Amino acid sequence: MNDQAYREQPWVSDQRDGTFVNPVLHADYSDPDVIRVGGDFYMTASSFGHIPGLPILHSKDLINWKLINHAIRNMELPGYDKPQHGNGVWAPSIRYHAGTYWIFYGDPDIGIFMTTAEDPAGEWSPLHLVKEGKGLIDTCPFWDENGKAYLVHAYANSRCGIKHKLRICGMSPDGKQLLDEGIVVYDGIGDHPTLEGPKMYKRGGYYYIFAPAGGVSTGWQTVFRSKSVFGPYEDKIVMHQGDSSVNGPHQGGWVELESGESWFMHFQDRGAYGRIVHLQPVRWMDDWPLIGEDSNGDGIGEPVLRRNKPNVGREHPIETPPVSDEFAGASLGLQWQWQANPDPGWYRLGARPSHLRLYAAKAPQDAGGLYTAPQLLMQKFPAPAFEATAKLDVASLAEGDLAGLAVFGYAYAYMGLRRLEAGTFAAVFATGDKSGETERWRNILTADVQTIYLRVTVEEGARCSFSYSPDGTSFHSDELPDFTAQKGHWVGAKTGLFALCSNPESEVGGYVDADWFRVTPIRTKGTAT
Repeated sequence: MNDQAYREQPWVSDQRDGTFVNPVLHADYSDPDVIRVGGDFYMTASSFGHIPGLPILHSKDLINWKLINHAIRNMELPGYDKPQHGNGVWAPSIRYHAGTYWIFYGDPDIGIFMTTAEDPAGEWSPLHLVKEGKGLIDTCPFWDENGKAYLVHAYANSRCGIKHKLRICGMSPDGKQLLDEGIVVYDGIGDHPTLEGPKMYKRGGYYYIFAPAGGVSTGWQTVFRSKSVFGPYEDKIVMHQGDSSVNGPHQGGWVELESGESWFMHFQDRGAYGRIVHLQPVRWMDDWPLIGEDSNGDGIGEPVLRRNKPNVGREHPIETPPVSDEFAGASLGLQWQWQANPDPGWYRLGARPSHLRLYAAKAPQDAGGLYTAPQLLMQKFPAPAFEATAKLDVASLAEGDLAGLAVFGYAYAYMGLRRLEAGTFAAVFATGDKSGETERWRNILTADVQTIYLRVTVEEGARCSFSYSPDGTSFHSDELPDFTAQKGHWVGAKTGLFALCSNPESEVGGYVDADWFRVTPIRTKGTAT
């Protein structure tokens, strides 16, 4: 990445002086898990009901990450033609065993699923249901040196009334089935409530289970160890907030480098920004890990905000997951996700060179606005402050169609253009939630309109200001009310594009052509070019 491209990224962890700052990813890669395979690191994260799902990220140094794939291109389960807010893929684990990459995850309403690949950047196998069961979540496989395989998991309180137990089951070595009813190896009802997200490892003769407890925004990282797979396990809190500014530091994955260093990737819940990803050093003492730095002498690690980069033997180029898209390729950028399984009729690339064509598809009949609309094309907030600008050609929208730029969560807001009649448009600003939508502002545009630039400026605290411009130079907010973004169901806020058909007589309206969608640091002055 050259200096200009570096400056245009809204968040870069690598400080280019041998150090990095946390978070390494200021984006909602919830419940991250990470592995090392030779000199390569791979990470996955929860994707819930967003499609494509199960993101696959690659790094050479644990700091600079590239989004390379999704293991789930389409969810082949009933109901995913509509948004599944908060359902779907919960807390996956990724492993490399016997020349194969494996991902296991729990769907709280169905059971434990598994998929495999020979190449993490290639095709992943169709999802395989390992074990049916409501409330089985946060799964992690483990293959021992003797060839036996196991799986550890937690429970979803919302589905089965259990939130403080970890169970280990025998598993077939091919990962396709559990062999027994397993053993509850720890009950944290007294000292580790809301025990979840277990990851299993072996080091120096001990079996270890890394598991967060105490809740997403307020909890801590616990480690359990035993000389036997099925215990008994002793426990130790190895990281908490302490005197640091990082709340609820827990749930992630441990890796050991070829250099001998140990590191732990975990998330921090930052509300509207989602569960952002931190990297902490790990120090082993008396066969216990201490994660972060014991800055206050209480024997428990606290998260660090700046550190020397991991010793991987050499420097690697700056890399960040994509945020902008010029729509010049044969496929959408990997940062984009739909609210449900995409319909091929929603969009097209290549109908016009270097443009994304969004067809104005009809929203579900029960939709009071965008909340239950599946055809929203969204991406994660990438930084605490940024600007997202889209250049749209709206000339081919049909009467009643609406296209625009949205910020989406439990509550949402958008700036859009609605076609009123031939040659007439209204710029509109609206807010809504699952109970419905309210138009807050409307301005009839008297001049002929073909191209419109829409922008949202997000400042620290997730404060969002919308504006529009007919020329990409002078942006108008017209005293629009500000909007504070909200998280969604287990996810951070998202931003992106949409097109809706509002004509009751038609299933599909016209279309809007997006020339580009650019995410940059906040501009004090200047144009959209």
